[in-house]
Amino acid sequence: MKRIITVTPNPAIDLSYHVAGITPGASHRIGTPLSRAGGKGLNVARVAHQLGHPVLALAPTGGAVGAEFAAEFRNSGVPHRLIPVAAETRRSIALVDTVGGETSIFNEEGSPLRPAEWQALAAAVVEALDGHGAGVLVGSGSLPPGAPADFYPALVRLAHDAGIPAVVDTSGPAIIAAARAGADLLKPNNHELLDATRESSLESAARHLIALGAKTVLVSAGAEGMLAFHHATPGGYWSARLPEPLSGNPTGAGDAAVAAAAVALANGMTDITDIPGILRRATAWSAAAVLMPAAGEISPLHTDLESQLILSWKETP
Repeated sequence: MKRIITVTPNPAIDLSYHVAGITPGASHRIGTPLSRAGGKGLNVARVAHQLGHPVLALAPTGGAVGAEFAAEFRNSGVPHRLIPVAAETRRSIALVDTVGGETSIFNEEGSPLRPAEWQALAAAVVEALDGHGAGVLVGSGSLPPGAPADFYPALVRLAHDAGIPAVVDTSGPAIIAAARAGADLLKPNNHELLDATRESSLESAARHLIALGAKTVLVSAGAEGMLAFHHATPGGYWSARLPEPLSGNPTGAGDAAVAAAAVALANGMTDITDIPGILRRATAWSAAAVLMPAAGEISPLHTDLESQLILSWKETP
């Protein structure tokens, strides 16, 4: 199997608190949080590794939080390389309301990296792509302040120079830049997609990214499940959803979907006929992640969930 290489430019220590009901303005007694090294690309690597696929996770880390991050990730057993930086690694807090079934997430912005540190991260990507073991390059997550505007386009170019697909999961101007660079698959959620493109519908927004140069756009659409748009099918798109939505912690659901798509692309599923299968697996893994207490893992029920999916083709005018 080909290796999945993930790049997380703005990683975080993820703290997950489970609260039996949240009342705004009130005090709440909570237990010890679940603390783990996180960030979207690391969650992708964790999920793929859990299911037996070869991975390498790359990320910059620094400061006291970065040391905690590095220690936890070493214990995970996920193959990785951390690039030391001066900036303190950020934190992300998830408040999981076990009564109301809602999860609120508070993400620190992150700190700027120095130019030499961005160069060191890029060099680590080049080194990881060297040879014949890489099957796909995944760039995931937000960018810290002051990041190079062409960070994600540069990843796409590096992947294509190595002859492998590039997957990007980010938001805002960065996803527009990745589309223009010709990313093979983009994975926004519905809010990120509409915000980035300023379009009025998910279909027009996804088609906008494809018109810019993206090959496939996979969209997490909440209760509607997941949608897949492909550059070779301008007349419609695929939709996959469960008969009933699941309750749980959706923090890592999108990352699990990216992991499913990355596994498929790494193993040569790049034809248009493969898109429904990628969508089905991505939707099932995403749903299975909701059933777990923290991001970066999926429930063993993912196969059962996949068998329950309603997959359909939606034609558009």
